[in-house]
Amino acid sequence: MLTTNPFDDDKLREECGIFGVSGTDGEAAALVALGLHALQHRGQEAAGITTFDGAEFHTHRAMGHVAGNFDRDDVIRALQGNTACGHVRYSTTGETALRNVQPLYADLQSGGFAIAHNGNISNAARLRRELVRRGSIFQSTSDTETIIHLVATSSYRTLLDKFIDALKQVEGAYSLIVMTPEGMIACRDPLGIRPLVMGRLGDAVIFASETVALDVVGATFERAIEPGELVIAQGSQIRSITPFAQMAPRPCIFEYVYFSRPDSISGDKSVYTVRKAIGAQLSVESPVAADLVIPVPDSGTPAAIGYAQASGIPFELGIIRSHYVGRTFIQPGDKVRHLGVKLKHNANRALITGKRVVLVDDSIVRGTTSLKIVQMMRDAGAAEVHMRIASPPTRHSCFYGVDTPERAKLLAAKLDVEGMTDFIHADSLAFISIDGLYKALGQDGRAATRPTHCDACFTGDYPTGLTDQDDISSVDQFTLLAERVS
Repeated sequence: MLTTNPFDDDKLREECGIFGVSGTDGEAAALVALGLHALQHRGQEAAGITTFDGAEFHTHRAMGHVAGNFDRDDVIRALQGNTACGHVRYSTTGETALRNVQPLYADLQSGGFAIAHNGNISNAARLRRELVRRGSIFQSTSDTETIIHLVATSSYRTLLDKFIDALKQVEGAYSLIVMTPEGMIACRDPLGIRPLVMGRLGDAVIFASETVALDVVGATFERAIEPGELVIAQGSQIRSITPFAQMAPRPCIFEYVYFSRPDSISGDKSVYTVRKAIGAQLSVESPVAADLVIPVPDSGTPAAIGYAQASGIPFELGIIRSHYVGRTFIQPGDKVRHLGVKLKHNANRALITGKRVVLVDDSIVRGTTSLKIVQMMRDAGAAEVHMRIASPPTRHSCFYGVDTPERAKLLAAKLDVEGMTDFIHADSLAFISIDGLYKALGQDGRAATRPTHCDACFTGDYPTGLTDQDDISSVDQFTLLAERVS
């Protein structure tokens, strides 16, 4: 089996997308399905929707895209209720299996409990071991289920207090939508690492990972859920509490670089405008004499426009993407496998032959994608191929809900820029600086103030504890020591 998008194979995988609606007139499931369509880029592995009709919870979960699973009338009709939440998934913890597809649901002493989670709990393994020791029986391998068991075993009296007690025991990143018979709760971790916004559709309350999902259902954006805030919706009525100690927010900076759709608003900024500003800053930091600026579609396009406008080099679509090819197809042999990559992307040869080109992409992970793209340009007759990357070198893994390779497989963790240039066979390679990335966000630079975003994948500066990783490292060190002693 071959993924026919060779460029996407070497991207940091989007985390997940969540969407919830409270206080509709009975079309909650249909609204959630539309919202999940808009968030499909955040998770393409599986999708699920849970509704509550005032008496019972109804759930449909399936592997694959929203389309094909939730565009059927019989599925939507079976999901009765005025309250609903949904989830699109790309697994960062837990196996690829239906039992891990969210929303996860459990019958607790207080009634039904459904939860949809974007992020990653960085002490989930340690918590799970303790919960199992105390008698908990897990039904999935997802870190999200840990929250359910912490709620179920909490000694507090009310469900809200049990939920808060559970969240105070977890570390890492989470944006959550929870459904109970008492109402819906939407919340973010105290650092606000993962995004979550709130809007209105008439009297209905809408929660979503990105503002673009509000746009698609016709809702009006009201505001972001604040870091550490819990918003409780009962029908169309809401109230807000902040039960955690206040911390300086550290939202994920990669939302601006790649994860969010360009037509979303993040942190009161247009994602598209920020990406153009990143490209403009990149052109200032790393100019090059060239004839064309070419984006690596589609995520490199806004930054390439910014680079072209700031440098005065013409912008052209030198790589054409087909939007009519599925993700996979059966490959009978290596020769056809090699040809298959052109089904998704192909060089615009008439533009490229004899030209000095600047390729603009959002990031380099393993480097295999960049190698293919550079070779594609050379095969099309490019005289020179220069790569400019709209993020700093990705040298560290993410433990907050983004599926990244282990550090040993990150090209920038193994090689300096000169070595990376040789690896991808480019004439030159340059990344935006970390200060340049902050300047594109309208700040003076990272070094000028305390970092305002989580940029750990670039800097190694993780804003929370990494208990499970520390435990793994301790075991590895013990194993290494034992091997040396023996």
